[in-house]
This record gives sequence, C-alpha cells and structure tokens, in this order.
Amino acid sequence: MGYFDEQESNQKTRKRGSKIGYFFAALAGVLIGALLVLTVVNNNDNGTETENAGQSKNNEKSAEHVQDISIDVTSAVIDAGDKASDAVVGITNIQQTNFWGQQGEAAEAGSGSGVVYKKEGDKAYIVTNNHVIEGANELEVTLADGTKLPAKLMGSDPWTDLAVVEVAGAKVQTIAEFGKSTALKPGEPVIAIGNPLGLQFSGSITQGIISGLERTIEVDINEDGQVDWNAEVIQTDAAINPGNSGGALVNMKGQVIGINSMKIAESAVEGIGLSIPIDSVVPIINDIEKYGEVKRAYMGVSLASVEEISQYHQKNTLKLPENVSSGVAITSVQPNSPAAKAGLKEFDVIIKMDKEEIKDVVGLRKYLYNDKQIGDSITITYYRAGKKETAAVKLTEEQL
Repeated sequence: MGYFDEQESNQKTRKRGSKIGYFFAALAGVLIGALLVLTVVNNNDNGTETENAGQSKNNEKSAEHVQDISIDVTSAVIDAGDKASDAVVGITNIQQTNFWGQQGEAAEAGSGSGVVYKKEGDKAYIVTNNHVIEGANELEVTLADGTKLPAKLMGSDPWTDLAVVEVAGAKVQTIAEFGKSTALKPGEPVIAIGNPLGLQFSGSITQGIISGLERTIEVDINEDGQVDWNAEVIQTDAAINPGNSGGALVNMKGQVIGINSMKIAESAVEGIGLSIPIDSVVPIINDIEKYGEVKRAYMGVSLASVEEISQYHQKNTLKLPENVSSGVAITSVQPNSPAAKAGLKEFDVIIKMDKEEIKDVVGLRKYLYNDKQIGDSITITYYRAGKKETAAVKLTEEQL
C-alpha cells in the first residue's frame, strides 16, 4: 500500500470516528435535554399540585367559615322566632256602628298585635298599645294557632300608649320572656313579630338591628295640635307596619325587649320603626294590673308653655320680667288640690321644680311623672306678678 493510500485510509477511519462521535454526542445531548425537560415538568407538576392543594384547602376553609357564619346568624333568628312568635297574638277592635243616630251591628274597626307576658290561675295577660284598643266595645284575641278568644280590657295609659287585656288562659301555651332594654347596643340584631295589615299576615317576622336608643318622639295626646308628651323609644330598621302595633321587638335570645308602637310613615323616610323599651313597659303594666290605670303624682293644675303665649300676655297678664322667656304658666288650679293647698294661683309661672329647670309643659310632666312619686314633696320656684317666689307642694294621687 502506498503513502497516499494509507493517508486516504486513515482519513476515512477518522471520518467514520468523527461521525460516530458526533452521533453519540448528539444522542447524549438529546438524552440530557429530555431528562432536564422531564425534571422541570415534574417539578412544575408537583408545584402546581401543591399550589392547587393549598388553594383547595384555603377555599374549603373559606367556604366552611362563610357557612358557619351563615348558619350561626340564621339559626339565631330562627331560634328567637321559634321561642317568641307563639306569644304574639292578634287583637281585633270591635265597635258598634252608628247610622243616623241609630246603633247598628258590631263590626271590626281595626286590628293590631299583642304579647302574652303572664299566665296566672285560669287567666292570661296581654300587653298591647292603647291606640289598638281605643274606642272598642268588644275585644277579640287570636292566638298563634288561630284560636279566637273574647278579651277584657284591664286598663290603658294614653301617655305611654300601652294597655293590658285579659283572656281565659286554658288555650294559651306560650308566655313571652322579657329581656332588658337597658342592655341593648346600637347595631345589635333584633326581629319584630306582629300582624302587619291584619290577621292575613299574622305572625310575620322581620329582621333588623337596633338603630338608636333613647330616641325622643313628640306626642299629641288629645290631638289639639300641641305637644303633650315626649315618648322615649327604641329605633330599629326592622320593618314595622300598620297592624304590627303592640307586637314584640325581640333580641337574639328570644327575649322581648320592646313593644312596637309607631312607624314614621313619610314618603321620604324608610326603615325607621319605633318600640317602647320593655324596662319602661313593666311598671306601667304592673300599675294597670293592680289599679286598672297608671298611678302618677298629681298637682291639680292646668298648664300652658310660656313660649306659646303671646308677648302681649307675657308682659301684661303674666307680668314676666323681660329676661324670662320660658317656663310654664298655670291657667287654672283645682280646688283642694296639692297646688291650691300650697298657695299656687292662676297666672303663676313655674320656672323650676326642685333643682330642675322647667322650660315647657312637656319638661314639667316628664319631671313630675318620671322622677316623683305620690307622697313626695316638691319645691316650686315661680314668678307671680313679676316677683320670684317659692312654694312647697306635697304630691298626691289624682282624685277622680
């Protein structure tokens, strides 16, 4: 073999070796690349599975958390309704109709709600609103199961818009539990139970919160256009409609914490319902049960707020000093009354009772009815013909 033949042979051998080397190098590269891809994919898959598992667990926890809250709130409302709703009854006001001066048949004049709060012996006692029973010749109570019972009015109080009726207790099964209205907090959930628009929707339950406490609402008792009283009430956004009057405002323990009384019915106002605090209700119903009325301290005078009297009469009739623009003028004194015995006279102007400044009739009544008891003595500071004087009045029970 010649030199060139040997060289050519070596070159061919090297070429074959190179090709084989290239082949194995490429194969190794492919295998390494495949391994890297598989490793990355596996890692990504594992990470995704781990992430998905974590998200799934978090979602499950979130779902469980939301579900628990929903169940708690719903259960509380249902439990409160179950506990109190059967103690809320319907009250029908039946009055005699008159036509051309002739007495006609008895007919339903209106309806409202009431709360059974006591069962004693063979009687059951129900608290409702004065305006629900006002003017009735007969009263009929409808229990939660539809049973209708004749009812007797025990007494009522227009100042607080409360009344008590009595029924036979044999078929009364549920008695309401009273809570404490002084323990209420704004934002606390409550439900209102009653018969909006009559017995057709009896036992209706609406849900809301305590919107405000110790609200003051002006009340015109005798509908003469003058404010006679300031009622202190609970404000709620639980729906209260005509027919709900006398029904129950109930906390989440199923306890009655208010007697629903009024609703501000204006086109521009929604969600303002008013309820008489149960702590104010209890002494009223106790008096009605015992006396058939509410016993309050009595002075024996007729009154008018100075601010409602013309400047002419303030100066010439009452003879008030120029710096006195508020107070309560006595327009008449009952003979032998506590005021008469203390020497008070017509046209005297009361400006203070004990240490309490008196600016109008509502303020005087509030102090007298809420802060004083029958038998108490009270120091009256007043003006008579422009001169400031004082008198001691011993309060008594009103003699009818």
